[in-house]
Amino acid sequence: MKHKELTRKIIGCCMKVHRVLGSGFQETIYQRALEIEFKNNLLDYNREMEMGIFYEGLYIGTRRVDFFVADKIMLELKAVSELNDLHLAQAMNYCQAYKLPVGLLVNFGSKSLQYKRVYNINHPENKNYKIPKS
Repeated sequence: MKHKELTRKIIGCCMKVHRVLGSGFQETIYQRALEIEFKNNLLDYNREMEMGIFYEGLYIGTRRVDFFVADKIMLELKAVSELNDLHLAQAMNYCQAYKLPVGLLVNFGSKSLQYKRVYNINHPENKNYKIPKS
């Protein structure tokens, strides 16, 4: 899997933040704590990075990603009781819009940390990736 070690390191930082803070805070609190963890782990990142969205080559607006780590991984944070299909679709759309092979969706709002690696199935690096059957 592409960027396996980097995604593991990011997930480890998220686990520590969740272990220390638990659930129940707003998303911005987890963002701030995660920023500290990234600095402590020497991870290069941009927080709330604004990126352009294009349709058929034309600029149609911007979207802010919670974190863009090491210029490779999009990280979308949530603080909800349970992730749903809309959250997953949003993260997958970000990967496609930003032309990234992989991203992470992390939820701090549940009792246990929830995370999912999301893949841009249209990215050349994922041409052999098969969508798992439910």
